Amino acid sequence: MIIDQSHRAWLVGSLIALAVGALLYVPYAFLSAGGVSGGSAAGIAYAGVGSAMMVFAGLLGLRRRYRTARVGRATFWMRGHLWIGTLSFPFILFHSGFRFGNGPLTEILMLLFVIVFVSGIVGAALQQWLPRVMTQRVPMETVYEQIDHVLEQLVQEAAVIVSDIGAAIEAEIEREDELQELPPVSASPKGVPATVATEERVSKKVAVFFDSQMKPYLVSRRPEKHLLGNTVRAAAAFQQLKVLVSRSLWPKFDDLENICEEKRQLERERRLHKLLHGWLLFHIPASYALLLLGALHAFAALRY
Repeated sequence: MIIDQSHRAWLVGSLIALAVGALLYVPYAFLSAGGVSGGSAAGIAYAGVGSAMMVFAGLLGLRRRYRTARVGRATFWMRGHLWIGTLSFPFILFHSGFRFGNGPLTEILMLLFVIVFVSGIVGAALQQWLPRVMTQRVPMETVYEQIDHVLEQLVQEAAVIVSDIGAAIEAEIEREDELQELPPVSASPKGVPATVATEERVSKKVAVFFDSQMKPYLVSRRPEKHLLGNTVRAAAAFQQLKVLVSRSLWPKFDDLENICEEKRQLERERRLHKLLHGWLLFHIPASYALLLLGALHAFAALRY
């Protein structure tokens, strides 16, 4: 979710709520004879407001599960999750008097809250930065779920191109052999490259290159370990193949090189996508644990 002008109202509202909470906390902290206590009336009020904010932020998961439910736009819930969820952290700190627990349960709660808060901030920052990076560095971006399917298509496309190259080389060799059987006057017409006539193993060499280098690279999940994973080394490898054939076949090798570049970009997209969503592995479990333990903490505090 990109933070843009549409978040202005949420930002202003959150700052106002934070200012009100802070202004009320100052006299409460200075005038409390026994010090700030989570069990005091003000402490319970802060806990109630902070907990309500946490629950509201947690409802985004239900909204995503029931996408067709008419309970507000998804953008409303996402913005609310971001701003209200962030605002809940200082209100819980007001509740605790900026102490990170006075027992095992409260210490675990505050640790979980820090994990949720920090991972949420990191996630929001990544969502502002990575989409722009992805646009710049992955111009061939595709739907993430389709990456494996696209890579399979690239392997098939490369195999067809290699087959075409082999057929073209064999055809030129046969044509050269036929020309050599003609009388000397017609034996060497212009435009027939000598390298094609003399290097009959070029087709096999291209096939071996595809089987040993290009195909393993295209199907690998660790492409950086392969020769073709590096742009400079890949260009050099294809240039070495180009000098073995006539210029008419160079566009075919350019197509193979472009396929390797698309593979690099797809793997770059895969890495960026994992980075973009990796923070959720911490944020979501910690959030649910926080809500469950927070409910247990509230029940125990009110009961005892």
